[in-house]
Amino acid sequence: MQKSVSIVIPNYNGRHLLEKYLPSVFTAAQNAGTTFEVIVIDDGSKDDSISFIQSAYPNIKLLVNDKNRGFSYTCNHGIGEAKHELILLLNSDVKLTPDYFEHQWKYFDKPDTFGVMARIMSFDESRIEDAARLLYYGGCRIKANKFYYSENPTDENVFTAYLSGANALVDAKKLKELGGFDEIYSPFSSEDFDLSLRAWQLGWKCYYEHQSVCFHHVSGSTKTQIKSNFIKKIYYRNRYILQGIHLQGLRKKLYPLQQIFTELIPKILTGKTWVWHSYRDYLAHKVLILSSREKLNTLKLHHQSLLNIDEVMDIINQSVASKKIKRL
Repeated sequence: MQKSVSIVIPNYNGRHLLEKYLPSVFTAAQNAGTTFEVIVIDDGSKDDSISFIQSAYPNIKLLVNDKNRGFSYTCNHGIGEAKHELILLLNSDVKLTPDYFEHQWKYFDKPDTFGVMARIMSFDESRIEDAARLLYYGGCRIKANKFYYSENPTDENVFTAYLSGANALVDAKKLKELGGFDEIYSPFSSEDFDLSLRAWQLGWKCYYEHQSVCFHHVSGSTKTQIKSNFIKKIYYRNRYILQGIHLQGLRKKLYPLQQIFTELIPKILTGKTWVWHSYRDYLAHKVLILSSREKLNTLKLHHQSLLNIDEVMDIINQSVASKKIKRL
């Protein structure tokens, strides 16, 4: 059953991307035959993104941040303004196929669905960039960088550890109850993993649909504009923050040793001193990390959920065990 959709697109100096890929967004939404709106949130662009949207797409709801605030805040700005039943979180560097929505409606007939993501292909269509993700521990660390998909194309029960922030169709009410993305991860990185882990722990499921396809212009919106060491510093800091929020028990206690002996010391000894700045910034976020943990626990109590990361892993692994899958 089709539902109305708010398409939320963050933008930072992406005029060239919007010009290139917005037509595919409108084509897919119009082909879906449902009520929709497109919301673009500009995050302090220095190019002519704003004037381009105003002149070329006057029907787009354009929001403008007061200054550059990062991915989480920017998406949350759009999420707060979204008025429809579903929200498509979409990067400005993603091209949708004309039938993009066709195979995704069915997931929202299930009351415990949080969201579904499509297969993300490289722009030259040569490889799958993102598919369903398995959840596992790498030592003490929660990881989800192993990809798979079901060899049965009509399988409607393919779970994913998390929904990509570049392309995720989610239940608007559930997303807003979670508070959208956690802005502790600003300016970018790990916020989509965290969002899905929180949803899973409330008993809401994240799905992957292999028959729904989009194409990604890799890192078109960030990597060309930000120095690589800055990206690495933020990436590692946010990876540490995510573990700080979601690890429990013995792994939580042992994780600092893994950080120090497998990442900090080896990297510093090889001249990658930026990792120390990542770690120091992570330590400065301790109070905010505790606040995020408490918010999640309050929501779990409200939803009477006792699910933890170990149990979410079991749900995904048990599902995979009964399928014929292709690992990437």
